[in-house]
Amino acid sequence: MASKVFRPRLNLNHVTFQGNNNQAQSHSFGQVFLHKKTGVSSSRQSVVAAEAAAMAEETTPKTGNSALSHFWREVQGSNNWENLVEPLHPLLRKEIIRYGEFVAACYKAFDLDPTSKRYLHCKYGRSRMLNEVGMEDCGYTVTKYIYATPDINIPMQNEASRGYWIGYVAVSSDESTVKSLGRRDLLIAFRGTVTNHEWSGFLSLYTSDETKGKFGLESCREQLLSEVSRLLNKHKVENLSITLAGHSMGSALALLLAYDIAELGLNKTDHETVPITVFSFGGPRLGNPSFKQRCEELRVKVMRIVNVNDPITKLPGMFLNENFRVLGGRYELPWISCSCYAHVGVELVMDFFNVQNPSCVHDFETYISLLKCPTKTLHTQKEGFDNLLNRARELIFSARSLKSICL
Repeated sequence: MASKVFRPRLNLNHVTFQGNNNQAQSHSFGQVFLHKKTGVSSSRQSVVAAEAAAMAEETTPKTGNSALSHFWREVQGSNNWENLVEPLHPLLRKEIIRYGEFVAACYKAFDLDPTSKRYLHCKYGRSRMLNEVGMEDCGYTVTKYIYATPDINIPMQNEASRGYWIGYVAVSSDESTVKSLGRRDLLIAFRGTVTNHEWSGFLSLYTSDETKGKFGLESCREQLLSEVSRLLNKHKVENLSITLAGHSMGSALALLLAYDIAELGLNKTDHETVPITVFSFGGPRLGNPSFKQRCEELRVKVMRIVNVNDPITKLPGMFLNENFRVLGGRYELPWISCSCYAHVGVELVMDFFNVQNPSCVHDFETYISLLKCPTKTLHTQKEGFDNLLNRARELIFSARSLKSICL
């Protein structure tokens, strides 16, 4: 007897998704736009600064002797990282780097050798993947590999599945790790775009399946929701967290999944609502202000780690975005604002650029390397329109080099 497939219905009433054919689909809370491949953006975004500094000593975990297990909810964004971002708290820095290394594992394990039998899949078996990429002491166990099917025809070797390996689900399994974290952590990590075929749009990658193909591959969404549900049910009597991390395209998929889990209520157990946190590295915008508002209502917490010189973080919505105003910022046009793209969450800003290697502005290894350097300035800031134009001018001059950026 065939097993039943977990196929939750994606709530798409009254919201527009912009996919490959630009046909509108609905969602209950407004419009959400998902972009396809576009050119280089040049605008620099303003950043929300941390507030209420006077309360810092009362609400901020101290450095040194305080263990993460006592403050994990704050580090996961329960208070929107208030007083933890500026200056960047050591515990938060450590956790951002730790989750970044789980994303780096996706890149290290992805097989790009066209002659390999595992081409466009993971190089290693699930049980030894983290060991093979040098994370044998991470305290997590991979429970499922995740595949996405681009919504375009791609010739593959030996007519194999078109599904590409894009990430994995893991859970903190070592009891000493669980104790140090203060909870059992369900982790989903995504890589960014590596192949040209993955420019088919975020929603397409998330929802497309290959159930009629040779291997009957479910959609990325169905794979993820099924595994997350299984793990939540297995560990429902414990303190839990759901953490999603991704770079570029992967950060967009992470936010889509985070929203999906919360909207479906999968994170609600008998005794608590499991917190959902996204660590986004160099991620683009995903939806409009209504999408942002809905994520906030669902308490989906998003920490966006961005380089101010990274054009991908300006897309889509280079001009029509959450900062759009007219007449010197005094007026907002509602009919335009509701169609603008908007970032979700709190931004941790980095500033790096190499004239000899402009593509480094989106390079994931550069992001992580600089985060590991405690003397590197990480900040939140606000800036005026003149600075936006100056930064736009700089990025336009380097646009040719940036064409080689691989999300």
